[in-house]
Order: sequence, then structure tokens, then C-alpha cells
Amino acid sequence: MSDTHGKFVWYELMTTDTAAAAQFYGSVVGWTARDAGMDDNSYQLFEIPGTERGVGGLMTLPEELKTMGVPPHWVGYVAVDDVDAMAKTFTDNGGAVRRPPSDIPGIGRFAVVADPQGAVLIIFKPIPMDNPPPEPTMTPGYCGWHELYAVDGATAFDFYAKVFGWTKDMAMDMGAMGIYQTFAQNGVMMGGMMTKPADMPVPAWGYYFIVEGVDTAIDKIKSGGGQILEGPMEVPGSFVVQATDAQGAYFAVTGPRG
Repeated sequence: MSDTHGKFVWYELMTTDTAAAAQFYGSVVGWTARDAGMDDNSYQLFEIPGTERGVGGLMTLPEELKTMGVPPHWVGYVAVDDVDAMAKTFTDNGGAVRRPPSDIPGIGRFAVVADPQGAVLIIFKPIPMDNPPPEPTMTPGYCGWHELYAVDGATAFDFYAKVFGWTKDMAMDMGAMGIYQTFAQNGVMMGGMMTKPADMPVPAWGYYFIVEGVDTAIDKIKSGGGQILEGPMEVPGSFVVQATDAQGAYFAVTGPRG
């Protein structure tokens, strides 16, 4: 496996109002949004001002998903060495392919997949760049944590360990909520997974974006039409806030108080 296999490399928001979402996340996280230059102007890039690095994408929720009852949501892209082989690995191990492997001209190859419990990700192999942008850092604007709420956290970890090579890091006993298992890619801790609460309708991934201050972010979430679900909660080295944006997409922020 390459060093990038199993690493989250992109985040995409599918929503019902891209203009409002661009304004909302610009206020809360500090991103700017610009057109990606596709022929139909259907895709925008979230970027951190003053850098050459995009951190995510923004597009209208497809009608086919809306008719299926899929709400606005964030989805993560995980780099793999071979998209077609990984799609088969998912199905061979009880997962599913929601959209078969296909190319994005000039960008790379991707497929939409779901783990055996139904949580969705996009597997992606980018076309190598001559001058790749610098690696993300734990600074405002980047994604600092990836969290899976699974039907069964223990078996979910076993699946991802097999397909992506993730390894266990710290495990925290959350009492009635069960075990919170953190995981690492190439020795770098990058997220956690646990059994979802009974009132959470479906298993899903969540993404924590780094902000300069969570209290300020709370104010901006509220003033922008979003809702605070939980927090601020103290976690090792930071505070976290879980929320929904004005269109109902779940996301979270992490950072110091202030």
C-alpha cells in the first residue's frame, strides 16, 4: 500500500442551496468559495484564504438522491491505490457500491461505496500532480477529525482495518455510550468510531472542521440559520461543537474556546 492509501483527502457538501451554504461556511469556518471551472458551473471549491489548497467541494444535491429521501450532507473522499479493486474489496467484504468507478477528467477516478452497515464514503485515486499543494495541517480551515457512528462500532473497525489498513489507537470507555475507538493511518491518529445512539436514524460519517474559536463559531452558526446539537464539549486538547447548517447538513467544529 502507498503512504496515501486510506487517507481522507477531500470533503464534499451536497446541499439544496449552494449560495447560502457558501456564505454560511465562509462565516463559520472562514472558507472562500469559487467556481471549479467545470463546463456546467455545477461545482465550487472551498478554499482557505491565503493558501493554494482547496479543502472541499460544494454542489447541488442530485435530484435522484432527493427523491430517495437523502438530505443535504457531507461526504469524505478516501484515497486508495486502485479504485476498481477497492470497490470489489468493499463488495467482497459485505459492503456495497452505490456508484460504480468512473473518471473525473483531469482529476482522478472515484466510486461511491458504503460499508456493510450502510455508512457512505467516496474512494478516490487522484491523477498525480506535478506540484502538489502542501499537506493539511492542524490549523483553522482544515478537517481535524473523522468520526463514524456505526450500527456496531467493533465490527465496523474490523472492516475498515481490512480494506484501508487502519490501526487501533486509544480506546475510551464512554459508559452507557460504549467504547469510542480511535484509529490511525500510517501511525497518525485521524478519527474515531463508536456504536451510534439508538435515536440516530442511520450510520454515518461526520467531519470536524478546525476553527479559531468554538464560541465565535457557535454564534455564527446560530446567526447563519444553523442549529447547535451538542457542545461546546471538552475533548483532549480542544473543544468540539456538533451542529447542522441552515440546510440541515450535519457537521462539527473543533478548536479552543473563544
